[in-house]
Amino acid sequence: MRGAERLAAVDKSVAPMAAALPDLPMDETIMVRLLRICVVGLGQYFEPVFRQMGLSESSFHALCLLMAEQGGEASPAKLSELIGASRAHMSQIVDALSRDALVERISDPNDARRHSVRITTGGRAHVQSGLHDFVGPMEQAFAGLNPDEFAQLAALLRKAILSFDRDAFEPRPSA
Repeated sequence: MRGAERLAAVDKSVAPMAAALPDLPMDETIMVRLLRICVVGLGQYFEPVFRQMGLSESSFHALCLLMAEQGGEASPAKLSELIGASRAHMSQIVDALSRDALVERISDPNDARRHSVRITTGGRAHVQSGLHDFVGPMEQAFAGLNPDEFAQLAALLRKAILSFDRDAFEPRPSA
């Protein structure tokens, strides 16, 4: 299903959903649905690019973050937080990158249970060589937005992300 079809499906379902669930705040529900559709569309859009590079989106993101880190090294926990992946998923990502010699695990000399992940020379070269194929699709993905709209979208997304933290609450017990 393409984006236009997904949007049409959202629009078509609003009235029936509002009738079936009158206590559900529709504007917020639509926003959640739009954001989810956006994330799915973004993943589907870039998947062929990452596949061509022999990486997943998360592994590419991890490599880029490691390149930006002092010494090219970070803990798996930090990478997990920055990418938004579970620790178990980050472990799988690091395992795959390690098998491909794109990263290496560095043991903590003071605690053998702890380790960090360091990008290898091969990992740096892999990211650099893949950037050529990545930049065009990245620019094209947002070509429908003018610079002001792009900046506005970025500001609104940042504001929404912060509101998720600020407005977090404990769920009420079910009646």
